[in-house]
Amino acid sequence: MSETRYGALKGKASDRVPEILAVGGARVSTLYLSLSERHPEGQDAAYLRWHTLDHRPEQFRIAGLQAALRVVSTPECRAARAAEEAPFAAADHAMAYFFSDPADLEPFGRLATALRDAGRIPYLLKPASRGAFRIDYAHAAPRIKVGRDVLPWWPVVGAYLLLERGEGPVAELVDRPGVGGLYAATAFAHETADTPPGTRLYFLFLDEDPVEVAQALKPVLEARWLREGIRPLLAAPFYAVIPYQWDRYLP
Repeated sequence: MSETRYGALKGKASDRVPEILAVGGARVSTLYLSLSERHPEGQDAAYLRWHTLDHRPEQFRIAGLQAALRVVSTPECRAARAAEEAPFAAADHAMAYFFSDPADLEPFGRLATALRDAGRIPYLLKPASRGAFRIDYAHAAPRIKVGRDVLPWWPVVGAYLLLERGEGPVAELVDRPGVGGLYAATAFAHETADTPPGTRLYFLFLDEDPVEVAQALKPVLEARWLREGIRPLLAAPFYAVIPYQWDRYLP
């Protein structure tokens, strides 16, 4: 789809060029995923404005924070979900932070306290789940050219979040239309997280409409769960927040 809409990018994919990979490798080992409910009074746009302009930039004081991505589930996204189970089903907002090391979660917590004490956190959405994940595997589709190590900086239309109990093959999730790459990760115990250790996360980076990608993925996932005996916890598309268009995608 993307190559037709935007034109194919030229040259060899980075992950197939040793000289490119020799310059530098993975800078991200840990993904912190915060899932939240919608604003109780419908002030989601105001919340997104505050978080994007005020809260998120401050997080980059943490040397180990490499990238961050906020996404939103619209009513169309909810209708396209292939699976949802409590507490993950309540998620309408998702915030992903990409860290160099699990130890970076300690200053992450201290900064939140300092900002709160300075009156900089007017309202926190009700959490659905908080998860700390170790990244086990990364893949970038050759068509996007950029390598798997730089996926968190690759511009996206949205993301597809797949949370499961049990482990299945990754191959059926990669190199699909609209999927530019993915991280496969495993939850670990941490004082700031409540996602059960061992929970599997597949974080798909999308460059096509998330709802369309979700519709194409649904039969693939349903067959996967039946075949592998996997318990799906959440299989959901989300749109990326567009700065200064706070009401573009809302729950």
